[in-house]
Amino acid sequence: MAEGSNGRRRFSDKWGKHELDVLAVLSSAFPQWLTSRQIAQRVKAYADSYGELADQAAKAAFAKQFQRDRAKLAAMGIAIESRQPEYSSKSEGQDFASYRLQLGDEPRVRLRFEQEDLPVLAAANYLARSMSISSSASHQPEQHTSRTAPRVPQTPIPGLGLDSIAPGLGTQTIPDALVKVIDSRRFAATIDVNGEHLNVAYTDSDDLAMFVLEHPGAYVVSPREAAEALNRRLHAATQFTLADSSQNGAGASVVPETISRRIEEPDDPEYSKDHQKRPIASFQTGSEVDRRLRLMLFLSAHLGEEFSLGELAERFIGEPKSQEELKKYVAVIRKDINTLTTVSDDGEMAGSQFFDIDWSLLDSEGIVSATNSLGLERLAGISQQYLSMLTASVSYLAHSPLLPDAQRKQAQSLYMRLRQHVEPGETPWLSLTGYEMEPRSFTVVNRAISTGTLLDMEYTDGAGRTRRKLVAPAKIYVDEGRYYTAVWTDVERVAPEDKEKFVSKDTTINKVTGQPRIWQVLRLSRIERAEIVEPTGPVEIPDVPVSELRLWSFDNGTPAVFITDQHRLPYISTLPDATVEACGKGEKVHLTVSSDSWFVAFCIAHARHIIAVAPETLLSMILARAERELSLVHDDEMAAQPDLAAELVGE
Repeated sequence: MAEGSNGRRRFSDKWGKHELDVLAVLSSAFPQWLTSRQIAQRVKAYADSYGELADQAAKAAFAKQFQRDRAKLAAMGIAIESRQPEYSSKSEGQDFASYRLQLGDEPRVRLRFEQEDLPVLAAANYLARSMSISSSASHQPEQHTSRTAPRVPQTPIPGLGLDSIAPGLGTQTIPDALVKVIDSRRFAATIDVNGEHLNVAYTDSDDLAMFVLEHPGAYVVSPREAAEALNRRLHAATQFTLADSSQNGAGASVVPETISRRIEEPDDPEYSKDHQKRPIASFQTGSEVDRRLRLMLFLSAHLGEEFSLGELAERFIGEPKSQEELKKYVAVIRKDINTLTTVSDDGEMAGSQFFDIDWSLLDSEGIVSATNSLGLERLAGISQQYLSMLTASVSYLAHSPLLPDAQRKQAQSLYMRLRQHVEPGETPWLSLTGYEMEPRSFTVVNRAISTGTLLDMEYTDGAGRTRRKLVAPAKIYVDEGRYYTAVWTDVERVAPEDKEKFVSKDTTINKVTGQPRIWQVLRLSRIERAEIVEPTGPVEIPDVPVSELRLWSFDNGTPAVFITDQHRLPYISTLPDATVEACGKGEKVHLTVSSDSWFVAFCIAHARHIIAVAPETLLSMILARAERELSLVHDDEMAAQPDLAAELVGE
């Protein structure tokens, strides 16, 4: 194995990795463009394997390896842009593309983060990386892309650039529940909700349709395939028939077995047999090459500063549990430093010498001080665009039930600091289907629970009427991604005199629980106004589990039925308290609906497999909603095509 001029081994010889050598070559040449041939000649590993690219097999092998290395770097936020050079007669009909580092037109942002910020920052970084629609996506021309393609960033995401200003980020553990939620929502679309554009991550077309329909007036802006999938569901919903609501399966007679209205959607992930989920690379605990790249960018951002090997080991590997483990970590970092300062023994070739290191200081005191980073300090930090996405992600995590309470408070604190570095109006709106943001009443209700006080609230009931009531809120819980509060209405003994008229204790029997209706369950979003009221004495509220409290929301529910055209659809198992029976080639599903609007949205969103619905009142609401949405889509299309609209008017 060849040795460099300083006696150290070449990185690409010893470890068989090319990314660091490629980065060194392109960084030292910036801003010049290098052709494929020049890169192959200057990167030792390529030159050894592919020589002068004298034959087509060598050219193809080089191209495959280089594109693999390029993709690896791009996934980490180090993008390599390409261009086709002008044709030259000297090339004998064969021209190579040319490449250079993509640094962008704006400087990188460098911020200081505290140690307690890192868990939240790592989670926000994972969420931001998962979103395929950047904050400027709405200003870009729409392109036709396959709906089966996983979410891929429109612009390179500087995951390692963030590591350069937040050392230790890569050692953080992201909550498994958060990773599961984010990874399951692997597509993204832009949704207009009351004039605001939301970047929404969703699981499949049914999931997105449900989100849109639960936000009246919302519509899909992009991609086009998502809008078309929603329209297909709306058309299918207009063909629903009335189902028999009995429990004996007789309803099969209203839907002949020979009829199936299943809508084949080969562009949907669930219909692509070859579709394999590609996990989002978080690079939280990557390979040794990933760690060295993070270390390289960190040192680039702090040229001339001094860091002990122990400090670097804790930041880039993790906190050691013993002195022996610390020695191992220090040895690993020392090895990384040697790797990043390796040089080639061939003057023609570029090596991986990213820094000049004060070796005497390192050898005598174990302190690293780097200078002359080949200009790689240009990669340290994050772009303004990514800072906007990161800020939006931190804000979302602070106001959704995806992180523990302690981390949510830290997320709110971090958001208040980040927003100072983002221009007003530049923070994109993010959303994950099934996880609504905290309603505006959340804070005051939560405060009343924590302080044991009463709540004077105005809310909208299921019939749309505004009511006012004095209650004692007991719990806030999240069900199917929505916030609910359970309130205790037996507060007459502790109500102030001027508030007694708002006490309303219903002692009639709840037909679901068999108990007096002293408990009441409300959606937090339906509370229009609420204020804290000090009780005249201690408020005594029985401790009831959430599983039992959920039953109270079905007190005034509507028995409903829908019939599917096939068995064992996965979403049916997620419906609470639903009963299922065979019905022809499909199934008949019975459930109690506490929200008519939810059931309407649910049936339309899953219309490709639903063929009949009962009762007739809900069927009428579904048909009316589907026809209304289709008319709005038609109006939007006419507005987008004024010439066609004029032609139709003329006819």
